[in-house]
Amino acid sequence: MSESDLTLVSLRDLDDEALAAAYAPRGEPWLRVNFVSTVDGAAQGADGVSKSINNPADKRVFDMLRARADCLVVGAGTLRAEGYDVPRLPLVVVSRSGGLPEGLTGAPDGRITMATVANAPHLAETRAQLGSDHVWVLGDDELDLVALKSRMAAQGWADQLCEGGPALFGALVAAGVVDELCHSVVPRLIGGDQLRIMSGADVDVALRPVSLLEQDATILGRWLVS
Repeated sequence: MSESDLTLVSLRDLDDEALAAAYAPRGEPWLRVNFVSTVDGAAQGADGVSKSINNPADKRVFDMLRARADCLVVGAGTLRAEGYDVPRLPLVVVSRSGGLPEGLTGAPDGRITMATVANAPHLAETRAQLGSDHVWVLGDDELDLVALKSRMAAQGWADQLCEGGPALFGALVAAGVVDELCHSVVPRLIGGDQLRIMSGADVDVALRPVSLLEQDATILGRWLVS
């Protein structure tokens, strides 16, 4: 599909190989962020988690992106709120406090890496849990996200997948390190004061669509940062 004649394509028309090709990274390292939201912009359901607005179309792309990624990057708050299990791929936890979410404390050795700052209050205990090699100190008080992307690439993790949360997404965009947004819009209205997919940072960044897929009125867009 060329960018000049972008059309809506049925997700059902793509087998697994074609779907992976449609989302192939366009460089190395390549940092993409994946989110789902409702039509009115809610990034979570009334229960406060994104799983309650997830559907089969979004789940298929979600699973494909995870299967192809070299590492997963997630903020510690999102890991706690969403109740993440230990994924099969290396997980980079981003936290200014340096505290490891409880659900990850039993992870196999080397599976979890903490990205934090020198003044993190839980730095020493997380080093004891994970080992110094798996605790990256990237700044004194504010985490250097440019250095984080480079550090992950130095590990051989070229295809870098971030699943948020919104504050981390905003910080990554503000730092200029996001290459792509994968955004599923499910055909629902939630209302209320639910989170958007990005928060915190005051940014205005242009995006360029390179694919639009559809299944059961869910629109799955792939947007490159211009």
